Amino acid sequence: MNASTVAVLGSAFLLAAAIPAAAAPAPADGAAGNPVSQPWTLPYHYPPFDRIRPELLPAALDEGMAQEDAQVDAIARSPEPATFENTIVAMERMGRALDQAETVLQLYSANASEPRVQEIDAKYSTLLSSHRDAILQRADLFARVDSLWQRRATLGLDPESLQLLERTQARFVRAGARLSESDRKSLRALNERKARLTTEFRNGVLKATRAGAIEVAAESELDGLSPAEIGAARTAAEARGLHGKWLIALQNTTIQPVLAHLKNRALRERIWRASESRGAGGAVDNRPLIVELVRLRAQSANLLGYPTQAAFRLDDSVARTPAAADAMLAGMAPAAEAKAKEEGAALQRRIDAQERAAGRTPFVLQPWDWAYYAELERRETLAFDDAQVRPYFELDRVLRDGVFFAASGLYGLKFRERDDLPRFQPENRVFEVIDADGTPMGLCTFDLFARDNKQGGAWMNVYVGPSRLLGDLPVVTVNLNIAHPARGEPALLSFDETTTLFHEFGHALHGLLSDARYPSLAGTRTPRDFVEFPSQYNEMWARDPVVLAHYARHYQTGEPMPPALLQKALASFRFGQGYATAEYLAAARIDLAWHELAAGEVPDAAGVDAFEHRALARLGLDGPVAPRYHSGYFMHIFSHGYDAGYYAYIWSEVMARDAEHWFNTHGGLVRANGDFFRAKILSRGRTAEPDVLFSSFYGGPPEVGPLLEHRGLAKEPAGTR
Repeated sequence: MNASTVAVLGSAFLLAAAIPAAAAPAPADGAAGNPVSQPWTLPYHYPPFDRIRPELLPAALDEGMAQEDAQVDAIARSPEPATFENTIVAMERMGRALDQAETVLQLYSANASEPRVQEIDAKYSTLLSSHRDAILQRADLFARVDSLWQRRATLGLDPESLQLLERTQARFVRAGARLSESDRKSLRALNERKARLTTEFRNGVLKATRAGAIEVAAESELDGLSPAEIGAARTAAEARGLHGKWLIALQNTTIQPVLAHLKNRALRERIWRASESRGAGGAVDNRPLIVELVRLRAQSANLLGYPTQAAFRLDDSVARTPAAADAMLAGMAPAAEAKAKEEGAALQRRIDAQERAAGRTPFVLQPWDWAYYAELERRETLAFDDAQVRPYFELDRVLRDGVFFAASGLYGLKFRERDDLPRFQPENRVFEVIDADGTPMGLCTFDLFARDNKQGGAWMNVYVGPSRLLGDLPVVTVNLNIAHPARGEPALLSFDETTTLFHEFGHALHGLLSDARYPSLAGTRTPRDFVEFPSQYNEMWARDPVVLAHYARHYQTGEPMPPALLQKALASFRFGQGYATAEYLAAARIDLAWHELAAGEVPDAAGVDAFEHRALARLGLDGPVAPRYHSGYFMHIFSHGYDAGYYAYIWSEVMARDAEHWFNTHGGLVRANGDFFRAKILSRGRTAEPDVLFSSFYGGPPEVGPLLEHRGLAKEPAGTR
C-alpha cells in the first residue's frame, strides 16, 4: 500500500466507540469542566476542538481510568449470575470518558506532536497499559466471561452476539487471564515496558525525520523539480525560519518522492542517506529500543504459550501462522526480485549510454539513482511523465469529483461540507456523509497536509466509533502528508498521492458504512491482514476510466485529461512493479524475521544491520532494491501495532485485486455492485470471521492470479493462495 497505517484508538474494549451524550456518566469532580472528559455534545459527538488543549489530557486520562475501573468493578462484583447482557454487553457500554481522552492523546501524538505531548504520551503509555492489563487479567471478571463462553451453546445467542462472546473470551485469554498470578505480574511488567518503548520509538522517528530534512542553499540545486515542488520547499524552509533557502522534508519511506526528478546527483545522495540512516545514529539511535522491544515481545509471547511473537500475533489473524505468511512472501519474492533486476539492468544501460554520450565514464547505478533513471525510462518507454498529470489532479477536484463521486455511484452516498464545526487544524475539512435515502451516516474529516509536528505517511483514525447498540454514528478522519503548495497556488497531486487518498478513504468507508451492533466488532475492528482489504480495493477507483474521466481535469482550463495521456497514466501503473514489490516484500520479511526470533536469539544493537541483511538474503531479497523501511524508522512494526503484521498489506491486496476483478466482470461502477460489497464486507466489521466474509462476497477463497497480473508479475495463471 502506499504505506498506510490504520489507527483505531481508545480503551481496552471500545477503542474508538462512543456512547450517546445523554447516556454517558457524569464526569467526576476532578474532571468537571474538562472538555476532553465531558460528553461531547456537538453533532455526532464530534470533538470540541475549539476547547481541547494538550494540558487537559492528564486529568482526563486519570478520570477516564477511574471511571472505567468503577464500571468494571460493578460488572465483576455484581451479585447477579453472569448473563450475556449484564457482563458482555455491559462491557461494550463502558469506557466513554477514557475513550475520548485516548482518542485526543493519540490525535495530538500523531498530528501535532510537541515536547509536552510527548511527555504525556510517554507517561500514560505505561499507565494505560497497566490499566488494560488489570481489567483483562481480573480473575472475577474473567470468571463471568468464561462461564458464559463455556455455556455458549445453550445461551440461544444470535450469530453476531455469539461472535462477540467468542472474541471477548479470546481477548481475555490472549491478555493472560489464565496465567498464574506471578506470570500475570510478569506480563504486566513486560507490557508496561513495551508501551514505553513504542512511544520512545515513535518520538525518536519524528525527531530523526525532522532533523534529517535537507537544507538547500541555491534554487539551482533543485533543477528538475516542478515550480510547485520548489515553492513547497521554500514554504517548508520559511516555516522553520530558513528565509532565502529551500528545505526537502523527509517522508516516512526509504525512497523519497523528489528523487524521481532531481537532476543533481549529489543532492539525491544526500537525501537518500539522510532517509536511510534515520534512527541508526546521528540525531537519534533507535536500535537499542528495537532489540529490547523485540526481546520483550518474545518473552511476552512465551508467557502466553507461544514460541514467538509472530506465532502469537498471527494466531488471531486470517493467515493463522507465520509459516503461511512466510510462504506467501517466498512465493512472490523470486518473481519480484527477478523483475527488479531486469529493471535495474535497463537503468544501467541508460546510465552507460548517457554518460558515454557526454564523454564521461559511466557510474554504477546506486539506490539514490534508481527513481530518477526509472522516471526517465518511464518517460521514454511510455512517453509519460508524472508531472504531466499533476495539473489534472487538483486536490479539491480529486476529492469531490473522484473520491466522493465513486462513493456516490457505488453506495448512493452524498457529502455536505460542514463549516459550523471546529477543526483540529485550520486547514482541516469536515464533511457530513448522508445515505441515499437521506439517513445521516456520520462525519468524515480530512487532515491532508504535511507539518513538522505531524508523523509521516497516510492513515485513517476513528474519533467516534459506529455502534447500533449505543446509537452512535461514526466520526472518522483521513490523514495524508501532501506538501503545502506555494502561497496562492493550488495543491496538485501525483498519481500516487491521488491513489493514497482513495486508499485511506476506503478505510473511512469501512467505518462509515458499518452496521454492526457491538462496538468491538464494528468498522475497522478486524485483523491486520483483513483491515487493509477494503482500502486497497478502493484504490481501483482512482484509476477506473469512468472515475478518472470525471475528476482528471486541468486545474486552470477545466479540460479533461487527453485520452492518450489517460491511457499512458493507466499503463504506468505496471511500470516499475518489480522494484515496488521487492521493496515491500523486503520490509515485510524484516518484520517477520524480527518477530520469529526467540528471546535468546535477538542480536545486540550493533547487529541490527547485519540481521536485516541475513533476513533479506534468506528470501533472495538482498539484491539491488532497498527495503521500503529499515528497522530504525519502521513505525508500522515498532510503534503502530503492525509487529509481525506488515505482510498484511500484500495478503489483503490479494483479496483487493480479486475484488477489483469481480467488479470489472460484473459491470464496474454500478450501484448494485456497490450495495453487494457494502452488504457483504463494508457493513460487517468482524461480525463473522474475515475468511467467511470474503468467501460470501467472492464465492470462494482468495486467488493470487489477479494480483500478479495487476503487478505485471504473472507468468502463468495462478491458483488459490
